[in-house]
This record gives sequence, C-alpha cells and structure tokens, in this order.
Amino acid sequence: MPVIEHLTERSPRLSVDELLGGFYPSPRFGEVSFDTYRPDPQQPSQSAAVSKLRDFAATVDEPKPSGLRRFFGGAKKPETRAGIYLDGGFGVGKTHLLASLWHASSGLKAFGTFVEYTNLVGALSFRKTVDALSGYSLVCIDEFELDDPGDTVLMSRLMRELADAGVKLAATSNTLPGSLGDGRFAAQDFQREIQVLADQFEVARIDGEDFRHRGLPQAPDAMDDAGLRERVASYAGGVLAEDDFGALLRHLSDVHPSRYRQMLDGIDAVAWHNVETITEQAVALRFVVLADRLYDRDVPIMASGTTFDHLFTEEMMHGGYMKKYYRAVSRLTALARQGSDVAS
Repeated sequence: MPVIEHLTERSPRLSVDELLGGFYPSPRFGEVSFDTYRPDPQQPSQSAAVSKLRDFAATVDEPKPSGLRRFFGGAKKPETRAGIYLDGGFGVGKTHLLASLWHASSGLKAFGTFVEYTNLVGALSFRKTVDALSGYSLVCIDEFELDDPGDTVLMSRLMRELADAGVKLAATSNTLPGSLGDGRFAAQDFQREIQVLADQFEVARIDGEDFRHRGLPQAPDAMDDAGLRERVASYAGGVLAEDDFGALLRHLSDVHPSRYRQMLDGIDAVAWHNVETITEQAVALRFVVLADRLYDRDVPIMASGTTFDHLFTEEMMHGGYMKKYYRAVSRLTALARQGSDVAS
C-alpha cells in the first residue's frame, strides 16, 4: 500500500536561516561541474562562456574590501563588474553552468530562481534580505526576468546593494540585461532601474540548440478520475501526495511561495484529482512557483482532468507572463510523462 499524504495539510513555518538554507541547486544539478558541461563544437560561445565562468569563479572567494576601504574608495569605479550574466536561449546549459559556478565556490553562497529571491524579500522584508545576503560571497540568480514594475525596482535596489557590499553576482536569462521587461510593461519608464541592473553584470552569450527538444515523447493522454484512483492504489514508489486540484490551489494562497520548497520535503510523487484550467492570474502565478519546485525535485505527477497544455487560459499564454506559463507547461508535462511511467 502506498504511503499517502496531502499537500493541503502542509504549512511549513521556517526561520530566516531555514529559508536561506534552501537556496542551493536542485538535485538535477547537485553534482554538476564545469568539467561535466559538454560544449557543442559548433557553438564556440559555449566554450568561451565556460572560460569566463572559470575566471569569474577565481574571484568569488577573494576577500571582500573592508567597510572603511569601501567608504573611502567609493568614488573609484571597480575594474571588474560585480556580476556575470549568462544570456542564451532555452536548453543551452545556462543553469548547468550557473550551478557549476556555485559548486566551485567555497564561501557562503546562495542559489535560487529570480522568483525565489523576490519571494524571499516578500517573506523577510527588503532590508532583512539585504542584511542576510550581504554576508555571502556569491549570489546566483537563475531565470532572471522582469515581469512587472515592482520587480524592476526591487531587484535593481537589491543587486546594487549586494554589489556595494562586495557580493559577487551571477545570473541566467534569455533576455539581455538592457532589454529586461520589454513587452511586459512600460519598461521605458523604468530605464534607470533597468540600467542599474545591467551595469552590475558582464554578459556572456551562449548560443546553441535546445537539447530538451530533441526527440521528446508526446504528452500523456488525459486520464479520468477512476483511472487515477487505480494508479494511486497500485503506486509503490514511496510517499505519494494526493490532493484535489481545486483544494490545492486554495491551499497555496495560505502558504507563502518561499515555503513551497519545504512543503515538498519527503514527497516522492504527487496525484492531483480533477485538474482544470486556471483562470485567475494570481492563482496561476502561485502555481507556477509550485511547478518549478516540483521540477527542481524531479517529482512525478499523476493527474486526472485537463491536460497540462490546457492548464492556463489562452490570454495568459499570450500575455506578459507567457514565458513563465510556457516553462511551467513544459515542466509539468515532463513530470506527467514520468508519472505515466511510474504508474504503468
């Protein structure tokens, strides 16, 4: 018999140290290194990016300038920028390289997605987040993107203050720093903040083919609820979190997104009954965070109801957050394929 739990009964309460303790690469990138990255010989920018990151890694563990030195030397522009920014399309290995940089550094370090850092500020407050991360030697930000003006101002201030504190920064994105926010909001009204962000980074472009699109199988067919219950009953893979989809969405509104990672502790697979299209933007964005955390942990999904390619409305899939929703659909579909294999 499977061990059944329910995410709707989990509401983790975490201290600041416990929250920060969750900022590390997912198990998918738990043991990667620069040596395990395989540059495409047809894409010289990939080898060049590895070389730049190796050089950057050598600077991460250098002693930070003292407070007095920063004060008296504040007018002098540093010879190198505080951060490195990996710009490239989907699936060219940017996260692999960012995690390799994290593993190559020995001091205090943090690794999280852009959304996780904005959620951290929401959970702790801006000042407490700055105070906590200023003691780090390296802060890695995966999937850097600006979707709204609030994030633009927030991350501009955060990056500037961390750079001023001597923290090294590294980020990945599929948008150049100076073009962040284009097409999502009135970015021209926030050019000062966007330029402050861009000024923190040296850009390393990574070209290449999306390796994740090579030979992927089709998404699994829709399942009715009776079929899902049969699969749940036959599951023998460890701890299964079984929930009604609507109840799960309501529960997520009561748990801060910064705690979704810990909400999944010990869960080996999930089963969702009666999945249906999400029609509210706030609900959809919360669910995207959960989808990312499930993907980080490689948790298979079994589900009845609507297939994940119809999880978000057409308006959402073509709106300002479309990149988030497309990524979520791709990841959820991959986990659903794994769920089909587990349950078969």
